Amino acid sequence: MLKLGLIGKDVSKSDSAKMHTFNMKRLGSGCTYEMLSITKEELDDTVKKLIAEYDAFNVTIPYKLDVIPYLEKITGDAETFGAVNLVKDRIGYNTDGVGFTLMLENNGIEVRGRRVLVLGAGGAGRSVVKKLADAGAQVFLYDVRHENAVSVCEEFGTGTPLRELVPDDYFLIVNVTGVGMHKTEGVSPVGEEILSRCERAVDLIYYPRKSEFLRIAENLGKPIVNGEGMLYYQAYYGDCIILGREPSAQEAKRLFEEYRRVYGD
Repeated sequence: MLKLGLIGKDVSKSDSAKMHTFNMKRLGSGCTYEMLSITKEELDDTVKKLIAEYDAFNVTIPYKLDVIPYLEKITGDAETFGAVNLVKDRIGYNTDGVGFTLMLENNGIEVRGRRVLVLGAGGAGRSVVKKLADAGAQVFLYDVRHENAVSVCEEFGTGTPLRELVPDDYFLIVNVTGVGMHKTEGVSPVGEEILSRCERAVDLIYYPRKSEFLRIAENLGKPIVNGEGMLYYQAYYGDCIILGREPSAQEAKRLFEEYRRVYGD
């Protein structure tokens, strides 16, 4: 029985335990999965304990960068993005990007040659920007801390950092800010003026199922996607790493459909 867990600032409403437990059972293993909401002051002791006592653990907002100094190395997308969402054997991995890409694919969202606005330049925002650029999108990045957006675009050599948000035509707007969940539930990072000019809207938030950002977009007649698919797919790819198993996009899609039948609203 594997001992797994998740750390973040507030993971009280996360579906991670449900998803990883489901995955491990379907992939022929078993696990316990502990959810740990911690403060910045608790990070040091908690990470050291998890590294010593757990088989692996996941990392979410806002500690995807903070956990890196505790690791022996980071690899793959974690190295590319400079952010970690999975730790196993003191090695940091990042499966956010592959989860995001598969979520777009499964919702028929083709971004090649299209203008895409990304809101938020944090850990997940970095992976979203890079994967969109790799897929051929023309990426525009806005963060309330403009220097963060500039830094991401300069680091990856792609994208346009926006100093301010003004209405403009975009194929897709992606909310990666986290605004709309927990204490900001019912708040959107942008309003109708911005959302009315896009064709589709994606929010990495999955709880609530329909954030205020998505509610506004839907009321404007835009197709919307929440972040449940991304969360599930990144969990699946992470579980394959933990098990030393070769991942399969087809298997991931099939398991997510089964998961939704079991746990769907």
